[in-house]
Amino acid sequence: MFESVLVANRGEIALRVMRTLRSLGLRSVAVFTDPDRDAPHVRAADSAVHLGPARAYLDVERVIDAARRAGAEAVHPGYGFLAENPALARACAAAGIVFVGPPAQAIEVMGDKINAKRTVAAAGVPVVPGRDEPGMSDEELAAAALEIGLPVLLKPSAGGGGKGMRRVDEPSELARQIAAARREAAGAFGDATLLVERLVSRPRHIEVQVLADRFGATVSLGERECSLQRRHQKIVEEAPSPLLDDAARAAMGASAVAAARACGYVGAGTVEFLVPGDRPAEHFFMEMNTRLQVEHPVTEMVLGIDLVEWQLRVAAGERLGAESLARPRGHAVEARVYAEDPARGFLPASGTVLGLRGALDPAGAGRSPHLRVEEALRVGMTVGTAYDPMLAKVIAWGTDRPEALARLASALRECAVLGLTTNVGFLRRLLEHPDVAAGRLDTGLVEQAAPQLAAPASPPEDVLVAAALLEALAPEGPPEQAPPGPWDTGDSWRVGGPVPRRSRWRAGAGLVEVTVHGAGTGGALGRGQGRVRVADGPERSAGAVREGDTLVVDIEGVSRRWAWATEGDTVWLAAGGDAWGLTLWRETIDHAGPAPAGDGPVTSPMPGTVLSVHVAVGDTVQAGQVVAAVEAMKMEHTIVAPLDGTVTHVLVEPGDSVRLDQALAVITEEGRPRRA
Repeated sequence: MFESVLVANRGEIALRVMRTLRSLGLRSVAVFTDPDRDAPHVRAADSAVHLGPARAYLDVERVIDAARRAGAEAVHPGYGFLAENPALARACAAAGIVFVGPPAQAIEVMGDKINAKRTVAAAGVPVVPGRDEPGMSDEELAAAALEIGLPVLLKPSAGGGGKGMRRVDEPSELARQIAAARREAAGAFGDATLLVERLVSRPRHIEVQVLADRFGATVSLGERECSLQRRHQKIVEEAPSPLLDDAARAAMGASAVAAARACGYVGAGTVEFLVPGDRPAEHFFMEMNTRLQVEHPVTEMVLGIDLVEWQLRVAAGERLGAESLARPRGHAVEARVYAEDPARGFLPASGTVLGLRGALDPAGAGRSPHLRVEEALRVGMTVGTAYDPMLAKVIAWGTDRPEALARLASALRECAVLGLTTNVGFLRRLLEHPDVAAGRLDTGLVEQAAPQLAAPASPPEDVLVAAALLEALAPEGPPEQAPPGPWDTGDSWRVGGPVPRRSRWRAGAGLVEVTVHGAGTGGALGRGQGRVRVADGPERSAGAVREGDTLVVDIEGVSRRWAWATEGDTVWLAAGGDAWGLTLWRETIDHAGPAPAGDGPVTSPMPGTVLSVHVAVGDTVQAGQVVAAVEAMKMEHTIVAPLDGTVTHVLVEPGDSVRLDQALAVITEEGRPRRA
């Protein structure tokens, strides 16, 4: 076995690998870029080497140089970045460093979807009907799609993870979707080659974990159901699949082993299949991920093994042992926590972590023996747009599927990330969805159910009431005695006179006024409560008490506990997995006021970088026409004109960084300007 291993990754996966290294008594070496100087994985390692700017995690030469400088005997790539880049495997071999992964040739074969399909088909593995000739032009791709029959999926040949995949339902969409898929594929993988496949009706996404040693032994370690996805990326995974019976499970496992052997695989890998929901006895090869998967913990929890340890043992030349024949016990479900806004179509979010609650608290509060959490979150860290938006994984085990689902939903209910928008509340509601509970899954379920599962775009009234009461807890006084912010002092709310206290809050696109008034002097809940009115709504009795970082709010005799944190004039409140950020509106600062009613600006829906601008000043545009494309966290989003009109200003150009809701252009309709 090695004495030291460099982990060529960041975030929760780097911490995950380091945990196994520590358990085996091996020294861990971290690498980091400029934005990650103080990241948790840097602090957790025995030593760390600086790589350079943000994209340096993708620089093979810098990673190899870091391994040499640190004296690392092996490199573990984790997943993402260089994990499926054969250049890293070859560079390790040339430098006399062990690559903890498969041979470069296996990565190359399975890294190209066209070659992968042909290789496994030759080994007798079923594949989805499609066209995969290398070098097809846009016109040839469009013709192939029509020949196969719409709807189809356009897929990058060079990568996975849902990046660049586009569904096409109408012939008129083909040209635009092919161009967008090529751009995204080139940006994510450096290769714009596409293939086209028939879209399987109501598909289930099921993958098989395989493990192979250097002596020819290859085994299947069971399957994981990964059908709950948004934007072709998984958000909930479980093991075993609730769909398969023993015969289907055995057949899929045999196909996975055949696929791995066909490319000379060594180490831990995953073979992914599409399964028609109405024909579970059938399966079609989709791709092979030649690395550890994000969702590997669910397999570990039901089998009681450590896949990272087996990666290291196989890389060190050991044979597979009895552990590779482990049998599953119980059920495990994983939920991925992302910095994203489900109400905005799962677009990435960013911000500073102001507080962590429940199982996401790195101190371990809220965790149980049946719960596993993998995260790289710390209070004070900034979540930007340079890297993937995944923040953490929460995994629950149960004796059966209902118990595992219930434990995971309960854990998510207590979780909170204060300071940025996440999908925690969405995940909880998804797990409680009747179709999920019944195991009626398919890859389209999440996006179909999203409008009902996402928190509303504007905060509910009880959130506004809680924010106003929290602000009211800070006593007023002369300027020289005033606290640094409205949230820093006070331990209960008391209204001592007839003058109402009004506050205005930015909530979504507009402002909402909340009025707090009353005549009592008691501060405890249930005594001396005042009254609260939101906008022009009815008055309700209400009171609040601060208990450290918890705010207890009583409205009409019903109390609720909120986690809270503040940043300047913005207060974050969280409960039930949802978190809301509301900003106190001050006349002296926000003198321009809210946008006029009906102005309806369409702006950048996420912080990121402008990829392209498709209009110029003087252009006439129609509603729905593409104005620009913005990229953040490996995701491209097109921004369209909200109305027919004329472009009077273009405010950005390719390469510009933009904020959430920043205006990109101005379109005029009938003499009234609107931003786009």
